[in-house]
Formats: sequence, C-alpha cells, structure tokens
Amino acid sequence: MAATLVDSNVLIDSLDPRSSWRLWADRALADALDRGVLFINQIIYAEVSVAFATVEHCDEVLGARWVERIPIPWPASFLAGKAFVEYRRRGGLKRSPLPDFFIGAHAAVEGLPLLTRDPARYRTYFPTVELITPE
Repeated sequence: MAATLVDSNVLIDSLDPRSSWRLWADRALADALDRGVLFINQIIYAEVSVAFATVEHCDEVLGARWVERIPIPWPASFLAGKAFVEYRRRGGLKRSPLPDFFIGAHAAVEGLPLLTRDPARYRTYFPTVELITPE
C-alpha cells in the first residue's frame, strides 16, 4: 500500500467551495487514497487549521478526508534547515525556514510522494521528491 504526503494547499482547495482548484484537489485526493494512505504532518495541520474555529472541528473534517497524521522526523528538520540555507544563498529574503521546506524535507526523508499544486519550490530544493501536481 502506497502512502502520499498531502500539501496543505490541496486540502485547503478541497475544503473551499469557491476554489478554482477544488475539482482537481478532490480528484487528486481520491486518486491518492485509492493508491493508499494520505498523510499530513504538524506544519500541514497548522496551515489547514486556520480555517477552523476549534481543534475538534478541524480534526472532524480532516478525519472525514481519511487523512492520517505522522510526525516530522528529526532528519527532515535538519534537511529543511539545509534547504533554507540554499534558499538564502540564492537571494531568498525570508529570515526563517518556510513551511514548504519542512514539508518537502519530510517527503524527501520518508521517501513519500507529495501531492501539491505548487511544485516550484519543491522541485528546486527537493528534486528527489516525486510530485503529484496538476501539470
């Protein structure tokens, strides 16, 4: 059984009836679920949680989408830091690691494909990660 890490933008699109990406997100989630397990980590959960008033409601909705939680491994946090250093070296202006660095590093360390509609940063900093995108 295959597992897929699901980027927050896909879940947010699936939850937003006004999103122009909703149909693609719903289809991509269903396809990934047909292949196996859908995973999120703490960063993805935090980004999705802003749409909910309570942790209970967030958990209920994510559970209804058959999403399982897995923690970010320590080596992924290390890799996220290295990707951030490279980002800064290339002229990036942010002062702390971006959420995408933790998500991409998590997928890289665990060998998980990443379902996302925003592949540019992942391709640049995590070229070994298999990306599932609208392209």
